[in-house]
Amino acid sequence: MARENILIVEDEEEIQELVRYNLVKEGYQVFCTAGGEEALRVAGSELPDLIVLDLMLPGIDGLEVCRGLRSDQRTQAIPVVMLTAKGEEADIVTGLELGADDYITKPFSPRVLVARIRAVLRRTAGESTAEISTIKIHNVAIHPGRHEVLVDGDPVSLTSTEFRVLHVLARRPGWVLTRRQISDAVHGDDYPVTDRSIDVQIVALRKKLRHAGGYIETVRGVGYRFKE
Repeated sequence: MARENILIVEDEEEIQELVRYNLVKEGYQVFCTAGGEEALRVAGSELPDLIVLDLMLPGIDGLEVCRGLRSDQRTQAIPVVMLTAKGEEADIVTGLELGADDYITKPFSPRVLVARIRAVLRRTAGESTAEISTIKIHNVAIHPGRHEVLVDGDPVSLTSTEFRVLHVLARRPGWVLTRRQISDAVHGDDYPVTDRSIDVQIVALRKKLRHAGGYIETVRGVGYRFKE
């Protein structure tokens, strides 16, 4: 049975209880909040293994909560699954740009939600020995076990999704990966990705890697590769 701690941030009592019930049934330890400010406080003190985050919250909204989580060193690597009625492509891209690991729209199937949460936790819980080996290429060092990236020895702060995108590309220097291949490696099969959402992650990565961002090359009409 699962034993991970999950924080649910949802102000609608019926939905909060529905999510809580289904996660507890699967063996997860669950605690809940209904507001954005409280969510940031609880996340910083409890450090959950994953956060289910509604976007339309009283006080500060879910996007601001996600931005706050990613700017705090204590919480920046905690996976976030957004659960919201805002399902337009622009909303999804914004959520992913702020560092969400998955985005599920309401109305939703509790079984699908649990499966997606399980998949996110599985991706972040640790991988095979080959996949957690340190990668050193050019002046970039990637330490999967520590979720750490160094450029010229200086740490670079990445969201969990940005980190996995970089890791996927850097593991195969010179190989061209399509946006779909990158998405499947990072999010799993059948993730509702758009070309634009992958492009958003690449733009953010290049910016955060500073001069090393030039190692991520665009292959027009195909996808991306990490320069050999």
